[in-house]
Amino acid sequence: MDSLCGSKFWDSNLSVYTDSPDLTPCFQNSLLAWVPCIYLWVALPFDLLYLRHHHNGYIVLSHLSRLKTAVGVLLWCVSWADLFYSFHGMVHGRPPAPVFFITPLVVGITMVLATLLIQYERLRGVRSSGVLIIFWFLCVICAIVPFRSKILSARAEGTISDPFRFTTFYIYFALVLSALILSCFREKSPLFSPKSSDPNPCPEASAGFLSRLCFWWFTRLAILGYRRPLEEKDLWSLNEDDCSHRVVQQMLEAWQKQERQTAGSEAAEALGKKVCVEGEVLLGDRPQAQQPSFLWVLLTTFSSNLLISACFKLIQDLLSFVNPQLLSMLIQFISNPEAPSWWGFLLAGLMFVCALVQTLILHQYYHCIFVSALRVRTGVIGVIYRKALVITNSVKRESTVGEIVNLMSVDAQRFMDVFPFLNLLWATPLQVILAIYFLWQILGPSVLAGVGLMVLLIPLNGAVAMKMHAYQVKQMNLKDSRIKLMTEILGGIKVLKLYAWEPSFLQQVEGIRQGELQLLRKGTYLQAVSTFIWVCTPFLVTLITLGVYVCVDQDNVLDAEKAFVSLALFNILKNPLNMLPRLISGLTQANVSLKRIQHFLSQDEIDPQCVERKTISPGYTITIHGGTFTWAQDLPPTLHSLDIQIRKGALVAVVGPVGCGKSSLISALLGEMEKLEGTVSVKGSVAYVPQLAWIQNCTLQENVLFGQAMNPKRYQQALEACALLADLKMLPGGDQTEIGEKGINLSGGQRQRVSLARAVYSNADIFLLDDPLSAVDSHVAKHIFDHVIGPEGVLAGKTRVLVTHGISFLPQTDFIIVMADGQVSEMGPYSELMQRDGSFANFLRNYTFDEGPVEEQQVLHRMALENGDEEVLLIEDTLSTHTDVTDTEPALFQVQKQLMRQLSTMSSDGEGQARPVLRRHQSASEAEQVAKAKETGTLIQEEKAETGTVKLSVFWDYAKAVGLWTTLAICVLYTGQSAASIGANVWLSEWTNEATMDSRQNNTSLRLGVYAALGILQGVLVMLSAFTMAMGGVQAACLLHHRLLQNKMQSPQSFYDTTPSGRILNRFSRDIYVIDELLAPTILMLFNSLYTSLSILVIIVASTPLFLVVIVPLAVFYGFVQRFYVATSRQLKRLESISRSPIYSHFSETVTGTSVIRAYGRTEDFKVLSDIKVDTNQKSCYSSIASNRWLGVHVEFVGNCVVLFAALFAVIGRNSLSPGLVGLSVSYALQVTVALNWMIRMMSDLESNIVAVERVKEYSKTETEAPWVVEGSRPPEGWPLHGEVEFRNYSVRYRPGLELVLRNLSLCVHGGEKVGIVGRTGAGKSSMTLCLFRILEAAEGEIFIDGLNVANIGLHDLRSQLTIIPQDPILFSGTLRMNLDPFGRYSEEDIWQALELSHLHAFVKSQPAGLDFQCSEGGENLSVGQRQLVCLARALLRKSRILVLDEATAAIDLETDDLIQATIRTQFEACTVLTIAHRLNTIMDYTRVLVLDRGVVAEFDSPANLIAARGIFYGMARDAGLA
Repeated sequence: MDSLCGSKFWDSNLSVYTDSPDLTPCFQNSLLAWVPCIYLWVALPFDLLYLRHHHNGYIVLSHLSRLKTAVGVLLWCVSWADLFYSFHGMVHGRPPAPVFFITPLVVGITMVLATLLIQYERLRGVRSSGVLIIFWFLCVICAIVPFRSKILSARAEGTISDPFRFTTFYIYFALVLSALILSCFREKSPLFSPKSSDPNPCPEASAGFLSRLCFWWFTRLAILGYRRPLEEKDLWSLNEDDCSHRVVQQMLEAWQKQERQTAGSEAAEALGKKVCVEGEVLLGDRPQAQQPSFLWVLLTTFSSNLLISACFKLIQDLLSFVNPQLLSMLIQFISNPEAPSWWGFLLAGLMFVCALVQTLILHQYYHCIFVSALRVRTGVIGVIYRKALVITNSVKRESTVGEIVNLMSVDAQRFMDVFPFLNLLWATPLQVILAIYFLWQILGPSVLAGVGLMVLLIPLNGAVAMKMHAYQVKQMNLKDSRIKLMTEILGGIKVLKLYAWEPSFLQQVEGIRQGELQLLRKGTYLQAVSTFIWVCTPFLVTLITLGVYVCVDQDNVLDAEKAFVSLALFNILKNPLNMLPRLISGLTQANVSLKRIQHFLSQDEIDPQCVERKTISPGYTITIHGGTFTWAQDLPPTLHSLDIQIRKGALVAVVGPVGCGKSSLISALLGEMEKLEGTVSVKGSVAYVPQLAWIQNCTLQENVLFGQAMNPKRYQQALEACALLADLKMLPGGDQTEIGEKGINLSGGQRQRVSLARAVYSNADIFLLDDPLSAVDSHVAKHIFDHVIGPEGVLAGKTRVLVTHGISFLPQTDFIIVMADGQVSEMGPYSELMQRDGSFANFLRNYTFDEGPVEEQQVLHRMALENGDEEVLLIEDTLSTHTDVTDTEPALFQVQKQLMRQLSTMSSDGEGQARPVLRRHQSASEAEQVAKAKETGTLIQEEKAETGTVKLSVFWDYAKAVGLWTTLAICVLYTGQSAASIGANVWLSEWTNEATMDSRQNNTSLRLGVYAALGILQGVLVMLSAFTMAMGGVQAACLLHHRLLQNKMQSPQSFYDTTPSGRILNRFSRDIYVIDELLAPTILMLFNSLYTSLSILVIIVASTPLFLVVIVPLAVFYGFVQRFYVATSRQLKRLESISRSPIYSHFSETVTGTSVIRAYGRTEDFKVLSDIKVDTNQKSCYSSIASNRWLGVHVEFVGNCVVLFAALFAVIGRNSLSPGLVGLSVSYALQVTVALNWMIRMMSDLESNIVAVERVKEYSKTETEAPWVVEGSRPPEGWPLHGEVEFRNYSVRYRPGLELVLRNLSLCVHGGEKVGIVGRTGAGKSSMTLCLFRILEAAEGEIFIDGLNVANIGLHDLRSQLTIIPQDPILFSGTLRMNLDPFGRYSEEDIWQALELSHLHAFVKSQPAGLDFQCSEGGENLSVGQRQLVCLARALLRKSRILVLDEATAAIDLETDDLIQATIRTQFEACTVLTIAHRLNTIMDYTRVLVLDRGVVAEFDSPANLIAARGIFYGMARDAGLA
């Protein structure tokens, strides 16, 4: 180098050991000038590679671009001027040193390159170039040294030695500075960029390099979130690379490639193993079928993201070891009074720069890896969704909808959680090795003692984590069973109230909850132990290492440098070791999820070729030849040897007994079944109406249109034909009413008609109708047959296959297929089959006999239809099938119209914001009308979504629930712990100062002992505070749940009518989970980071009081960032949780409706729908990730300033400070960033989580019904003796502000009388029985039973003495015995006798478990008839004097009904029986009949007298054919 310059390259006396340092001219002209050039040449290939793959359209040549280019050209000219000046000197005999030729040449070429790069990047659409910004920045930095140096030498010599080069240098400096400033400005948007159509694009894509580096592009959203709560429309669209359609497509391609490879290798194996030993087969030693690897798919799809993030992580990890080295130099500098003071300032500056670069790189790493994790989740959800659309029915049978939804919600989330930690697999060993290497340099072999302890603690941590996991699993099981029980309780709350069974179920829930809290307690104690280990580990490691170091050798002196640098290194080591257990548990969970998803994706798919769509015999639209079908390969065939041909335009009925394969035939035509042999041909588009209507959670109009374009005429025709116009008048928003999940706010009949309207509107060629008439009342069925299906209907001329039980329609069909045991027993036209006198004719005769009462109804309806009363009848169908609303709603028709169909806004998981009922495209007047209707009779109130900050009272409530003394104790313990921690470190600094006084240490054991005592005291105090918090947290959880449960069990029925059960369940599941498991740890972490931050500041201020000056501005900046972040982050979390539910509900909706979606050929549309929902959710996730990065960069900047000032003030006050104090203050300052960052994150988490307390509190304070038992006023033993019921001037309304349902009702029913109650729908029949049980409380008047006013006694005293057999039989999951006798009051004989009388004896006897037979949820494993008989058995057990019978309508078969009537006549002979009758023939032999009309008594006398009086009852009896 020296020969290159002709002078010395390096001179220590000039550069280091001086008070005014400078670099040699040779160093300045060579290496310093080359550094930026070397950087640009190295970065160039990578930049070009990136630009080749990323083209965003080109940017028009702007003034900015011209300026940049001009500066580049000028720089090139300046460099060449220098070069020619050197040649000029050479020519004139003053040859300069070679470096004066080389440097201008290198710099000149580099400037040309930079100028070309500016233009090339412009053509590729780059608006702000990071490569060039760094290049210009390096040029300026490297030019600062010669800038100073040239001025100093000119001043020293008094003259400028080389005026030409002096001038060109300063021109060069001005130009590179201009270039740097210009490069910080962004170019305009590129032309032809595809993103121009986006209304709210993500600013990240167009942000400048510095903005992306520091996440300033997020600031706008942070400010907006601070000003007002964010809404979904404020969120930016996703970047193209993060969108579902892109990510899912990449993953699908990778998966299909895997499948092809696996299939190929399996085929090759099969060829190789053709010769197979028979014995091997017998031994079953067959190789397992190889599955495509989903892990490989993930790695190939996201490899580039992993690689980029790994580079960032590597640089960050290496940088983290620089600051301890700088700290070591700083302590040496303080220890050496001779050292020039600029060393100290340089070190302080370097520490700041190093920390700053580390911050920027760390957050780039986090951003990259978290966004990749988001993509993983997007991809997994998309792939699972697409698979779910094509799996076979046998696969669907194996796994429930819930399990498939879990794959999407739980397993996809697990991948997202574990993905950010993947780089730890290689980073942890690297960090450990580096840390040990540097520690070995300082302390020698004694390091091994500390590292050994760390390694020993890993299995201990692991064991604690395993145990905690085991507790968690058990606790989750208990939680599931508690939620399941709560779901049932909320579903059957009315029955519980009527039977006065609440205490029994309350005990059950409390029992499960106790077990749950027991496990929670154990888990939190273990958590406390692991916190103790976590806090003590770094301390114990330091203690053991330093202890071994000073004890091993007398000459080993512990000075400040050794102590504090090793402390800093141990702190670096602490992090990866802490993350290891989390990584391991995350990986094991992800591994389980991986296998589950892999298994699901490898399942069989429906064969699209199973139904031939192209060719068919002429004149036919459907043919089956020799068809044999099964639901699953391992099941026997359901349908066999079918030969069916259906002509174009024919109406074909499929009939036969239950379970003979009618629905299976429809499924076979749709291609839903697995075809074993034969051929199926279907020509033309298909519309399918399933037996159970499948309704989407969208507006009624969208349900009917089902993705087709709107054609008003056809739409109107479809609604009219399916008798939906009358319903639309009653729905609050007409056809814009949002239908709840599973059609919750429509009656069964309406759901079926909407499903039918969808088919009619689709205008397909072939209609497959699977028993669409069973769910509607018979007169509606007739209307639909006449107007839609029949020969005169809308579909006349189309091919229709109708599965039906309605025999009255058969004569009008063209062709009938009679099924029996999976085969066609007969087929042909109606007349032909009747003549044959085969099984069909017999079946018809039996059926006609059974349907007696139904035919009566038909007579009634036919007469009504003739009177043109059709609309009212259709409305009646609407009401009668929607039992749970009619039972509990006011009678007035007007109010009913508004009330009947309120949207049941099921609150979503999280802070569920209910969906609006109205969609946007409604005319103003329509909207106004609907709004008015809503105001007058809203059934479901919308749930408030919390916005803004949480009130202090909520924190106070939680503190009270934890216990005020407990709260105080936690604060005191934490203060003590911080004091002990500070004490230990101050003691350490004192100890190290001994070494500087007289390089020996005498009382080592005392020093070690006190240090150890203080450290262990700190650990013990932490553990105590964790234990205290654990106890307080569990106590609060217990208390809050208990209050919530007690209140909900005592809430009046009206509360349940107006609150969706999902919303109440949310309180019991999500909110209680937060209180149980998230709140306490969050508070602990907050305390931890708060006290750590405070103790750091205390130490720095104590050692360098000057630091007080900068605390205020830093604290103000920190406060600003914290306020902006918390407000924005809280709302983003809420938006994320609100938008998460629709993904899963849409998915479960899709899984249940796959056959409909496939039949209509709408799979692609549904994929798009799902993608949109996922993207909506990812938008808030993405903003949330960006908000954390924005926070990190700004808060860590505060931390880095703390490091800078701690070091600076140490340098300024070096004369008064000992090395020990400096080591203490700076090593503490290095930890402050993490503490400050955690503190804000925990504050934000606490705000999000404490909301749960607010929500639980809100539902613990709702209004309750009357007390269950009034001690001073209990009825006498054996009351009521006679069963006399008297209503005196009784009026009632459903809720305050609504009209009266019963008005001034006065009547007396004598003991033992049998009274039938009749009236049209909404006359107040059900309301009257509810008043008897005080489910509704009187508005005025009173009810007396045996002379006792029921309003004066406790509800349970009243309800337990009355018996009701409700209309819809509700059973709870549990044993049959529990369903009959939850309190265990009756003997075994009593129960068996009741079963005998209710005709269930034989059934229960046949069950192996007998009375312990397990009823499934809602009694699903019993038929409706059997459930009704169980309710009868309950009544028989109670034997009370008053029986209320709310007669079942269409839900029950006639046989069961006759059994019930017969039993009641014999067993309740002496009792007072009140029957709400729907079929008049059951009450014709009653003592008296009460006719209600619009809430008043219209007639009340014996049936014979009423018929003679020819009033309302006579009209009803005449219509029914009884008079």
